[in-house]
Amino acid sequence: MADQKKNVFISHIHEDDEGLGKLKDLLAKSGMSIRDASINSSNPNNAQSEDYIKSQILAPQIDWAGTMVVYVTPDTKDSDWVDWEIRHAHQKDKRIVGVWAHGCHDCELPPALNDLADAVVGWNGTSVVDAINGDCDVWERPDGTPAEVRPIKRHCC
Repeated sequence: MADQKKNVFISHIHEDDEGLGKLKDLLAKSGMSIRDASINSSNPNNAQSEDYIKSQILAPQIDWAGTMVVYVTPDTKDSDWVDWEIRHAHQKDKRIVGVWAHGCHDCELPPALNDLADAVVGWNGTSVVDAINGDCDVWERPDGTPAEVRPIKRHCC
């Protein structure tokens, strides 16, 4: 498989920074390298104003990316920042893909991801690559098995 390069923004909580490297490794093993615009410990944000962070740091990075990937762990659902990032990506008509963290069990999706995601996949490189590329719009449980049937996603004309 030829190496594919994609511009993504990985929405996550800072406590999960370590998992970003694992996700990038999983993608690399599946033939995809990503240019990640997310803010993490290797690309910190030292601003203090929430409005400034949203409008001048996060929004441009999300706008640049073709896909929003949400790294889902037990505490992701409680993050107002993750919620805002997902909603901003949706407003900009970005593809939104949830990826359950490796070994993640019994956790809930962030509300915005549950409402707005195009796909939510388990920890499987092929599934993640296909979801990022828009080749599948599946909803999976953390173990990769199919999730319950969801209503058809509606789009405005």
